[in-house]
Amino acid sequence: MTNEHRIFQSSEVFKLEGGSEIPTLHVAYETWGKLNDAKNNAILICHALTGDQYVTGTNPVTKRNGWWSDVVGKGKLIDTDKYFVICSNVIGGCMGSSGPTDLDADNNQIAIDFPIITIGDMVHAQYLLVQSLGIEKLFAVIGGSMGGMQVLRWIADYPDMLNCAVPIATAARHSAQNIAFHEVGRQAIMADPEWKDGHYNKNGTFPSKGLSVARMAAHITYMSDVALHRKFGRNLQNRDAVTFGFDADFQIESYLRHQGTSFVDRFDANSYLYITRAMDYFDLASGFDNNLIKAFDKFKGRACVVSFSSDWHYPPSESRTIVRAMMGAGVKVSALEVETDKGHDAFLLDEPIFHRALGGFIDSSARIFGIEGN
Repeated sequence: MTNEHRIFQSSEVFKLEGGSEIPTLHVAYETWGKLNDAKNNAILICHALTGDQYVTGTNPVTKRNGWWSDVVGKGKLIDTDKYFVICSNVIGGCMGSSGPTDLDADNNQIAIDFPIITIGDMVHAQYLLVQSLGIEKLFAVIGGSMGGMQVLRWIADYPDMLNCAVPIATAARHSAQNIAFHEVGRQAIMADPEWKDGHYNKNGTFPSKGLSVARMAAHITYMSDVALHRKFGRNLQNRDAVTFGFDADFQIESYLRHQGTSFVDRFDANSYLYITRAMDYFDLASGFDNNLIKAFDKFKGRACVVSFSSDWHYPPSESRTIVRAMMGAGVKVSALEVETDKGHDAFLLDEPIFHRALGGFIDSSARIFGIEGN
């Protein structure tokens, strides 16, 4: 997965919430558009668990369109002719930021010797990156799923650093069910004999089977039952009858196997362990006397909280909890629950109602805060 990255490197030791530290922090990132003279048109986009900094354009690793190319770009909803868009690979990731794929003095990956990180650590690294770009205040921070968790930490930790926040399809803490799904994935990876106690790079192996199963299990949570039935039903895969064996008889089986094997080509197994652990530890209220309202007390900007009716990964009830807490804190908050059968992944797909609402919120906020183009 070699690739040229734009890298921010911190000049100071990076202290982590868990008490450990990263001697030399590096954050891989991409930008689009230009920062205007007032330096007030910057939008930070935060990616989800398996995302990366290539939010739009062509991803140089996968050779595919960026994960939000339909939303971000010239003349698009988040218009890079008007806004300066930033997206960074989270620390713990495998696309150039500090993480378990970093190399030691012997040119081996440091693997599970990398310290445990949190969502708060990811956001702190983003904060240092934004500062390095000469930006005193972001126009907006936007993200879905784990990206939405980062948005919430931005509001709580750096309330004076942003005018607008858009957490999408997310939650203020990880549920027991989501922790359980993540644990299944982690155990699949660690049970793979090629994992080698995390030091597979040093041993010349890779736990591809375990990582593939982890991806398959997670991907099921991103889709709704209705969407799965509409797309696959009980349709057979390239055959007229079942084989009475364990080949992929059904289209859904073939689809999940493809998702698993293609994921292995672009993602690191240890990174998957670290990032899912960071999500499991996420509980925004825990740093504010277990009072979610207090987490939003100091934020004076605008927020738009988005959920999707068929999302059982982060159901609308989780977003309603966030909205109620924001209202209790006096935040100017809008809420949108989109009726759709596309499940959790709806925020990544063509969802016209969501796109119109997001575009309207960004445009109205730009007028309120006097944001001019680049």
